[in-house]
Order: sequence, then structure tokens, then C-alpha cells
Amino acid sequence: MANAQPGWYPDPNKADTVRWWDGTAWTAHVAEKTGAAASADTALTAAATPKGPRRGLSRRTSIIVGAAAVLGIALVGGAVNAATLAARSAAAQNAPVAFVAVTGTAAASTPTRTPTPTHTPVTTTRDEAVTEAVPFERTSVDDSTMVQGQSAVTTAGQNGERTRTYRVTLTDGKETKRELVSDTVTVLPVTEVTSVGTYVEPAAPPPVAAPGGCDPNYADACVPIASDVDCAGGKGDGPAYFDGVARVVGRDIYKLDGDGDGWACNG
Repeated sequence: MANAQPGWYPDPNKADTVRWWDGTAWTAHVAEKTGAAASADTALTAAATPKGPRRGLSRRTSIIVGAAAVLGIALVGGAVNAATLAARSAAAQNAPVAFVAVTGTAAASTPTRTPTPTHTPVTTTRDEAVTEAVPFERTSVDDSTMVQGQSAVTTAGQNGERTRTYRVTLTDGKETKRELVSDTVTVLPVTEVTSVGTYVEPAAPPPVAAPGGCDPNYADACVPIASDVDCAGGKGDGPAYFDGVARVVGRDIYKLDGDGDGWACNG
């Protein structure tokens, strides 16, 4: 069988079956012999078995036996070919099933990709208080007890304090959002107040003329009462003149105190 072509041949282990020879070795595929193939196989076996010469065997008998052997070989070949076709047909019918099985095994052995883990950001929040100064304002008020033209700061200004609270959002430790949640003035500022004087000194009443015709705005000497009085010996044109030194106690209506030291006609 070493050089035999692939095909169906009598099973060497079981006389009533044929087995598939793949060209190099026997396979597991077997089939039962048909009736004609079995008879032909028996005839071939009988024909192939050497027997001793029989007396009286005629030439005609030998020819008949030879023809029977040839016919048996032909029948065996036909049976083997029929079994071969049947096995090939069965193999073709089973091919899709085998294909499905192979395909299923290949799909099952495909490795599954492990998904890459996705980073989930860590978000936290905190409240942050910021303190800042509130500038004070300035204002002024009239003060009737202070002479007009004078002013003074009567209330010192002082800054206040404001607290702003922010809600800070952190993503992976970095600030991503800042939201103002409260704004409160915790210390009120003190307004600076400046007092401005409005007092105006009233004019002095005209002096009452003293008996004897002396002007009461002057003392220690008698300054005459007239429409105008000049110091004697000066450049004034009168009509009246005062000769001496007098102390100014009221209004210097005659302008006799030229140097403003409170004394009339002393210079």
C-alpha cells in the first residue's frame, strides 16, 4: 500500500468494510461493502488463492474461471468507487459544520482588550475670607461758636473694615473657579468732621458823648467832639484839633492812633 493512490480499499482489519487510504496511511473513515462488492471480493480472494492442479480440468474451464476473476475485480472496483463517492459526499455535507466549529474556536481564542482606565478629576471646594479697608469720608459743618474764617477738625476720620467671603473650587488641586458668596462691612468707618466758624463780631455801638464835649472813645484826655479831629501840629485840616495823648478805649473814629498801639496822637 505504500505507493497506492488515495481511495477506498478493503479494510485489512475487517473483511466486510472498506477503509480510506490517504496515500500515506489508513484513516479512520470506513464504509460497509455492498453485496456485489463483497461477492466480488470473495471471488477475488478465491481466484487469488493458488490451488493444486485438478485432473481433468479443461481449458474451457480455465477460461471461465479467468473471466469470473476479471468480472469480480470490476465489481469490486465499482463498489469501491461508489463507497468513495458516498464518503466524499458525506465529507462535503459535514464541511460547514466543521467550518462553524473552527470559526467558533477562533473567535473564542481572540484576546479581549482591557479598556484603558479613564482619569476622574477630583473636585473640592473651600471658603476663603479676604479682609480689606473701607475708606472714611470727610464732611464739614458750620460752627457758630467759632469766629468766621477759622476751621478745625472736630472728629477724626477712621477707616472701616469689610470682609468678603469667596467659595473657591479646586480641580486636582488647582483653582478653577472663585465665587463671591458674602460681602459684609464688619467695622463701620468714622467720618471726619471739620467745623467751620461762622461767628461775626457785631459792630460796637456809637459812644455816648460825655459831658463837657469830650469824645467817650478816648480816655485820659479830652478829645473834642467834632466832624473831624486831627492831632495838633500834624498835617490834618481839622476843623478840630487835639493837643496831647489819649488812650483809645472805643473806636478810633478820628484815626488818631496812626501806629495802632492803642494811644492817640502819641507819635
